[in-house]
Amino acid sequence: MVTLENEYLRVQINELGAELSSVVSLDTNLEYMWQADKQIWGRHAPVLFPIVGRLKDDQYEYQGTKYEMHQHGFARDEEFEVVDSSDTHATLKLTDNNKTHKIYPFEFELVISFDLKNHELRETYRIYNPDADKHLLFSIGGHPGFNTNFGSDQIFEDGNLHIAPNKTYSQIPLKVPLNDAENAFPVDFSKATRLNHDLFKKDAIILELNKQETTIMLDNQKNDHGVALTVIDAPYVGIWSPYPNTGNFVCIEPWWGIADNVNSTGKLEEKMGINDLDPKSEASQSFEISFF
Repeated sequence: MVTLENEYLRVQINELGAELSSVVSLDTNLEYMWQADKQIWGRHAPVLFPIVGRLKDDQYEYQGTKYEMHQHGFARDEEFEVVDSSDTHATLKLTDNNKTHKIYPFEFELVISFDLKNHELRETYRIYNPDADKHLLFSIGGHPGFNTNFGSDQIFEDGNLHIAPNKTYSQIPLKVPLNDAENAFPVDFSKATRLNHDLFKKDAIILELNKQETTIMLDNQKNDHGVALTVIDAPYVGIWSPYPNTGNFVCIEPWWGIADNVNSTGKLEEKMGINDLDPKSEASQSFEISFF
């Protein structure tokens, strides 16, 4: 476990999956991250790579060959190398290997860095294509789960969900587990939405952000504590809590990719939300989480 710490927060990152596992306030001893109850959801904040969501029939085709890959890809279950770390910074790296080649026929370097400053933590994904000839096709996303019980006397329904800019967004419904973007519909987030588990009765709330800077915030009715996640250039965000399980947490998920569309051809090159990285090129995505 890699630990970062400043005068406000203590952060822990697991080398398995480069997963943000704990963020604790040094003033209040408040734990902001969901603590992975396996009876409800056994993860904290997995990194989704090289796909986001599910593939149609859990498989895809690339250059005439079919490959099987399960939900959210493999990075969350791989051991990352710690490249460097200090009190307020850590960098972890995953590269392709014989195991990944069997399900994902690409060379890649996935470098994830964490930077702690005051009450904020920035998480950055850098994807490098080392191949001299072949394009790298990938999706990537975050999946951090945040506690909603910011105090011992709170319940899930005390929480509020805010999205800024305050406006109407286009929501992509799911025909679980695939997206049904052709039937997207408007949803009003011009004011705060009170949390309740029925919000997630049809699985994740998937909003189109169109790469506009967006902040999604969770706070509550009883005190001044909460979290806010800001992303600059993500095309989508997923907001999820398990239903009908009643875990007191909500995931805010910035996505540079999305689950297969219901009309998917299965060909990776044609996948909705896929990113195409030129040979010997790098892509970078990031988001910032504020804890208060």
